[in-house]
Amino acid sequence: MISRRRFLGAGAAAVSSTVVAPSLLSAQTAKPVVAVAKGAAADAVRKAVDALGGMGAFVQKGARVVIKPNMGFPNPPEWATTTNPEVVKIVVDLCIEAGARRVIVMDHPLRDAEICKARTGIADMLKDVKQAIVAFPDDPKFYDEVSVPGAQELKKTAVAKEVLKADVLICVPVAKSHSATGVSLSIKGLMGLVWNRQVFHEQMELNRAIAEQLYVIKPKLTIIDAMNALITNGPSGPGKVEKLGTIVASADPVAADSYTVGLARWYNREFKGSQVKHLKIANELGFGEIDIEKMDVRII
Repeated sequence: MISRRRFLGAGAAAVSSTVVAPSLLSAQTAKPVVAVAKGAAADAVRKAVDALGGMGAFVQKGARVVIKPNMGFPNPPEWATTTNPEVVKIVVDLCIEAGARRVIVMDHPLRDAEICKARTGIADMLKDVKQAIVAFPDDPKFYDEVSVPGAQELKKTAVAKEVLKADVLICVPVAKSHSATGVSLSIKGLMGLVWNRQVFHEQMELNRAIAEQLYVIKPKLTIIDAMNALITNGPSGPGKVEKLGTIVASADPVAADSYTVGLARWYNREFKGSQVKHLKIANELGFGEIDIEKMDVRII
C-alpha cells in the first residue's frame, strides 16, 4: 500500500493565478467550469459535455482529434484499470457529430498491444465506426522528440506524432489509484503519449516531470471515467473497485483531476487535490485550478 508521504504533496497548495483561455472559464464567475454527471455512461458523458457548451465548443468541423483513454493494461473494463468502452464510444460519437474528420484513439501500451486491444474492449466497441481508429503506438518510430521550454525536470521527451499534429486532444482516463503518485487521472495519464516513461521514474523527480508534460501536451478537454474507480492496488489491479457512476468533465485538466480526487476514499482515506503532488505542481505552474471553491462546479 502506498505511504502517506508518497501520496501527499508537501504542505498546502500555493495560491497561483491560473493561465487558461477564456473558453475554459464561466463567463459569469471567471472560474473553470467542472461538469459532474451521473447515470448510465453514455448519458452521463453527453450531459457533462453539454454542460460545457457541447463538443462543438472543442471540436471544429474537419478537425483531427486524438482521444487518450487508459488502455495500456490487458484487463477487462470491470477492473477499472482501463477506460470504460462505452465512455470512449460516446466521446468518439460526439466528436464525429461535431464534424471531426478523423478520430484516433490511442495509448502507449504497458503490456502486449494485441492482448490489450483484445481485452480492454475499446477496439471492439469502435470496430464499426469508420472515422475512428484505435492505435497502440509501441515503437519509437511513432514518436518525435520535442524540447520542453520552462521545464526543470522534463527538458525533452518523445511525444506521439499523432498528438503533435492533432487539432484537438481529449483525455478520457479512468479514475484509479497509483502506487507511485497516489492517483492516476488525466495528467498522470499523459505519460501514455510519450515514448520513454522509465526516465520519469529513474532520472527525474516523478511528480514534477508529470506536471511538466502540460508544457507540450495540451488537452483541450478532459472527461474522467469515474463510473467505476480502482481505489486500491493501482494502476494495474486487480484491486477494490468502487462504483461511483460519475463522469467529470472540464477544459481545465487540473480542475477535473482535483475534483475527482474528492469523489472516493483512496486506500480507505479521503484526500484533496492539493494533497496530490503532481496536481499541486501543475497548479503552481499555472496549468489549472486546484481549489474546488474556485471552480464553477455544475452537478447535473
